[in-house]
Amino acid sequence: MPYTLDEVKLKKLLKTAVVEVLEERRDLVSEALADAVEDLGMARAIVEGARSEPVSRDEVFRILRKRR
Repeated sequence: MPYTLDEVKLKKLLKTAVVEVLEERRDLVSEALADAVEDLGMARAIVEGARSEPVSRDEVFRILRKRR
């Protein structure tokens, strides 16, 4: 006889598994969130850069040197 799960049992099982991962592997969750925030920041920078005027390479490095 094949084993079947109804939708309610499957949802409960998945919720339990997700909660266990969140509790036991906080490092994975933290890393995934950090990556997502980094990706969002990069996407915003790309959009902003596409809207701005181009600058020379020398100008970029001059600004970076001032921030040290």
